[in-house]
Amino acid sequence: MLEHPIDAFYFHCQTCDAYVKDNAFYLDEHQEKERYEIHNNDVNDVGYQQFTSPITNYILEKYSPNQLGLDFGCGTGPVISKQLHDQHYRVKLYDPYFFTDESYLNFQYDYIFSCEVFEHFYHPKQEIEKLLRLLKTSGRLLIMTHLYDGVIAFPNWYYRKDPTHVFIYTSKTIAYIAEKYQLHIEFQNNRFFILQK
Repeated sequence: MLEHPIDAFYFHCQTCDAYVKDNAFYLDEHQEKERYEIHNNDVNDVGYQQFTSPITNYILEKYSPNQLGLDFGCGTGPVISKQLHDQHYRVKLYDPYFFTDESYLNFQYDYIFSCEVFEHFYHPKQEIEKLLRLLKTSGRLLIMTHLYDGVIAFPNWYYRKDPTHVFIYTSKTIAYIAEKYQLHIEFQNNRFFILQK
């Protein structure tokens, strides 16, 4: 249940504590794709590799090359997949704009990762349920997104100002998702969380 707008663009959900953008302010597909294309996602950039390293390092530590992963929402520069492929890991890629082959739906995955993707979901319930259907029992969702912690006033927070960020999570949102879908929160900080099926 959404309460009155938290600012001119977002509502605050009283059920899951998320901040939800008014769909009147969604970008159209062309505008959204243009925005993603200007992201500086060079797979060889050391800073970008460092930023995504929580996911990469976890997979390298916990999974073997013969297990199957999915890079969901990989964007123009799938840096995590590139590093995993270099180590002979099996990873399929999907992005609604840049890697549009939907054959990824025909597989079951040991792990699924999304780096800076969940905040772009127009329909998070449907997207999360789809990913859980693709995930093997005991498989993990590895998610990077910036959780809002209330320290900075929401209208002033940098993450809220990105026009493609339409659904912003809090710690309570993650707890709600875990309880609703009977998932174990294996790890969580303000930028990275792991949910095990």
